[in-house]
Amino acid sequence: MGEDAVAAEGPDFSLGVAVADMADGAMRVGRVGSEPALLIRCGDEFFAIGAVCAHYQGPLAEGLVVADTIRCPWHHACFSLRNGAALRAPALDPVPCWRTERRGALLFAVEKIDPTERERPPPPPRLGRIVVIGGGAAGLAAAHELREEGYSGSLVMISADAAAPYDRPNLSKDYLAGSAPEEWLPLRPRDYYENRRIELLLETRVRAIDPGARLVALEHGEPLRYDALLLATGAEPLRLAIPGAALPHVHYLRSLADSRALIAAAAAPSRRVAVIGASFIGLETAAALRERGLDVHVVAPDATPMQKTLGEDIGRLVRAEHEAHGVVFHLCESVAAIGEDHIVLASGAKIAADLVVVGIGVRPLTRLAEDAGLAADRGVLVDEYLETSARGVFAAGDIARWPDRRSGEKIRIEHFVTAERQGQTAARNMLGARERFEAAPFFWSRHYDMTIAYVGHARAWDRVEIAGSVEKKDCVVAYFCRDHRMAVATIGRDLDNLRAEVELEESTGG
Repeated sequence: MGEDAVAAEGPDFSLGVAVADMADGAMRVGRVGSEPALLIRCGDEFFAIGAVCAHYQGPLAEGLVVADTIRCPWHHACFSLRNGAALRAPALDPVPCWRTERRGALLFAVEKIDPTERERPPPPPRLGRIVVIGGGAAGLAAAHELREEGYSGSLVMISADAAAPYDRPNLSKDYLAGSAPEEWLPLRPRDYYENRRIELLLETRVRAIDPGARLVALEHGEPLRYDALLLATGAEPLRLAIPGAALPHVHYLRSLADSRALIAAAAAPSRRVAVIGASFIGLETAAALRERGLDVHVVAPDATPMQKTLGEDIGRLVRAEHEAHGVVFHLCESVAAIGEDHIVLASGAKIAADLVVVGIGVRPLTRLAEDAGLAADRGVLVDEYLETSARGVFAAGDIARWPDRRSGEKIRIEHFVTAERQGQTAARNMLGARERFEAAPFFWSRHYDMTIAYVGHARAWDRVEIAGSVEKKDCVVAYFCRDHRMAVATIGRDLDNLRAEVELEESTGG
């Protein structure tokens, strides 16, 4: 999936490598037989591990070794050097790992290590059934982690979506652009759920939850009793409330069904599209539709795209990148009405458009939690362990507002990787781990051939420091608040983004 896999080139570690050629901290690219591999030295220990990330085949040789782990430069997946296990999302599958053996002056990669052979604490016997409400990133990651951690009880995942969990970020990127086939989208193959004994209930809606009785009431069917519950209901797009907003050529992009409908509309005679909103989803959609050859106009109230998240410098670069590809911006503007073949701006100007895409933000789906009496404030409030105000009920993903030790604030993040990592942490805590969620939020945004990586969280900042050149798409941009570095955005410097992730997490004890 994604880019071509790393070729199996270089020395064959199974035939031996001179120990003297491996300095402390060295990473050597090679292979074990026909499989691409890395040989890594950490002090007196040597590790042989696959060179290709299990998530979209990123080149681990360009990643970062942290203690006895390695992190992927593309999307920050993390693997154990000791057994290849996927330790942190977005990767869920392990990478190959081989035992190393020193014979005199040579080091050899020998038999493969089974990543499932590791000690796990026995799960609490009281957990007879765990229910996950939500079929997105957080829900799937939680269900997967529960089985990885040895939980063998009943596990039910309830999703209102018609499709099994899929790669949501791709809906506005390569899939929408037509450069990624739909086979890439499922996060797990269909037989995975049966093999892992995960009861996946699709197109199923929950009517209510009762934390006191530990019951989940479905709109149709018998209620489900649970011993632990994860709320991962996600978010829904904000809707326009203007004349013409309900016309059939007005689209929103959140689900796989939405993306399919937009692709079908883009393949029709529609050649002129208006994107309302210069958010990440709006501009990624604009880029994807330009790659399909449509004429694209973007309307947004901001003076600079993405300014609130990335600041003026990167915002101007993003605008220039889109304009270089033919996108026309109408900034400091809003849409007053939508017609059948045009939109009307608040200024009175008309823009021809036979296809309209709205990307003005999302709202967390918190009704179930609020109706059940759970503490909420612009999201479902959770503690550092992601547990809600009701014992045994956890929340993760777009709905969860958790205490961020770095900023001292309660924050809610709408990032895919953060949702997955919260799902993993919540799963372990359901099994008694008492593990604080302290992963630095991370996301990436792609615009044509330019990818922006962002780690941390800066709701506001009073200083920006730039290393390198934003204009040349080779930079590190750090956002400070009261002399604390809160977040880092990079373009063309993936390794620096990984280093920033480690530094941010170490500064909070994560």
